Amino acid sequence: IRAKISSEKVVPASDDPLDTHKMIRYEIKQIKMFKGFEKLKDVQYVYTPFDSSLCGVKLEANNKKQYLLTGQILSDGKVLIHLCNYIEPWDDLSLSQKKSLNQRYQMGCGCKRRGRARCVPSGSASLALLSVALRSSPGRTAALKLSLQITTCYSVPCSITAPNECLWTDWLLERRLYGHQARHYACIRRSDGTCSWYRGGPAPEKEFIDMAEP
Repeated sequence: IRAKISSEKVVPASDDPLDTHKMIRYEIKQIKMFKGFEKLKDVQYVYTPFDSSLCGVKLEANNKKQYLLTGQILSDGKVLIHLCNYIEPWDDLSLSQKKSLNQRYQMGCGCKRRGRARCVPSGSASLALLSVALRSSPGRTAALKLSLQITTCYSVPCSITAPNECLWTDWLLERRLYGHQARHYACIRRSDGTCSWYRGGPAPEKEFIDMAEP
């Protein structure tokens, strides 16, 4: 979801009077929903744990900043976001990421992902990997729930186990998850069933990089 944050309010996490946990309810102005509209037509609120130790997300309200918000649609229809989701100020996304949100990431839905970073409290040197979203790309989720996924390389040796996998090497090469590969490439399924990294520009068949081994 591309959205602005209108306001925030601390609310109980549940209707149980014995539950002392709190949530932050962000009221949002939805600009565009990229995925998830088959379940929700319009999202007015998103929720996140109040405590950063529980992976709560702090967003800036009442200003002009726009965000890309990814998260989970719960059984009661609420949209939950946390540090394990991909959440970025819209202006911080690369041009390739913005273009890919509309079409290119969906071209990787037949590709496979293995490996997931753990959710960590804010301020940690580690980074949290998205858990739901446009999973054809390493850097991308109420919005996007696709079946495709990617193999995260944390150390060598690291190799694909199937032709429909892509190796995500940002952590291995840059010691961060959302590096150059995440910002500028998408894992796309080719006509022969294999998957490779594609950087925006010419037609996908013309500009793939093969990364069977880092």
